[in-house]
Amino acid sequence: MILRNQYLVDIALTGKRLDERKADEFRKIIIEKSPLEKPEGSALVKIGTTQVMAGVKLDVKEPFPDAQNEGILMVGAELSPLASPEFERGPPTEDAIELARVVDRTIRESHAIDLEKLCITEGEKVWMVNVDLHILDNGGNLVDASCLAATAALMNAKLPKYEDGKVVWGEKTNKKVPLVCKPLTVTHVKIGQNLFADPTEDEESVATAKVMIGTKDDGNICAMQKGGGDGFTFQELEKIFEKSVELGKQLRKQL
Repeated sequence: MILRNQYLVDIALTGKRLDERKADEFRKIIIEKSPLEKPEGSALVKIGTTQVMAGVKLDVKEPFPDAQNEGILMVGAELSPLASPEFERGPPTEDAIELARVVDRTIRESHAIDLEKLCITEGEKVWMVNVDLHILDNGGNLVDASCLAATAALMNAKLPKYEDGKVVWGEKTNKKVPLVCKPLTVTHVKIGQNLFADPTEDEESVATAKVMIGTKDDGNICAMQKGGGDGFTFQELEKIFEKSVELGKQLRKQL
C-alpha cells in the first residue's frame, strides 16, 4: 500500500494522472433520470466508477416556527458497505453527515427551491422535501456525484396528490418541485503543488487538501467546504474558483 501511494504521488507530482485525464477533466458522466417508480423523483449518476442514487420524497408537515410560510428541505446520505470496504453498517458516520450537509448547504444557499411555493397553509402545513442519497459504489468524488444526483432528482420530482388534508400516496400530480436553478459542486484535490478536479478514490487517498465549490447557473458561488490538513494559496483558490464555474457549466449541460 505504501509503495502504491508513493507511486500515485510521484505520478501526480508530474501533473499527470493514472487514467490519463487532464487536470481539469471529469471522468465519463452518465445520468439516468427517474430510475425508481415509488419516489416522487429519482436519479442515478455515474462518474467513472462512482455511482450515487438520489431519491426525493415529499410529505406534509408543520413549518418551522421561524419560517411559517416556507417548505422544508432535508438531505440525508447513506454509505453502504457494498460501496466500499471502508463503509460500515450502523448509525450515520461523520463522512455521511458531512456529505449530506455539503449537498444540503449547496441546495439551500443557492436558493434553488422556491420554498414559499411549497406552503399549503401558512403556519400550519407545508411540503417537506426529503432528498435521500445512497452511495452504491465509491470510486471517489462522492460530493460532486451526490449533488449532481440530488439536482437531477429534484428536476424530475412531482408533488403527490393532496386532498382532504391528506397525501394520496402513489398518485403524482403534474406539479413539479419549484426549482429555480441547478446548483452543483466541483471538487479539487491538491497533491504536491498540482490541482486535480474530480479526484478518484486513489487520488483522494494521497491528497493533502481538498476543496468543494458549489455554484449556481449564473456562475455565482453559493457554498464551499475544505478538507485535509494542507492549505491553498490565494492564487490556487482563484484558479479553483474559475475552474469550478467553468466545469459547473459543463456539468449542467448534461442535466
